[in-house]
Amino acid sequence: MLDNLTGRLQGVIKTLRGHARLTEENIAEAMREVRMALLEADVALPVVKEFIAKVKERAQGKEVLQSLTPGQAVIEVVNNELTELMGKANVGLNLAAVPPVIILMAGLQGSGKTTTS
Repeated sequence: MLDNLTGRLQGVIKTLRGHARLTEENIAEAMREVRMALLEADVALPVVKEFIAKVKERAQGKEVLQSLTPGQAVIEVVNNELTELMGKANVGLNLAAVPPVIILMAGLQGSGKTTTS
């Protein structure tokens, strides 16, 4: 699932790589691809809509530095929004209970529950 999402996001970068600057048109095209990638990764529609709106808003107002390509600029915005959405704090597991500790693993088929365990 994450491999597919990663591949789709890399495709967005390749699409923007050929453009000289960020325009409203190529941002919209990139956001369509990001929207489809997130929906195919089973992200909830309201979360996707809010995420795409925030990324569009930030990307359209972003000045592209001379050293960055448009693809890199969009990836920076997407990365920052994903970090904000998922949370910046790294919260560890509290395994202070007396062993054995029971941890519930939940997820869709193929999402890596067994591999993680």
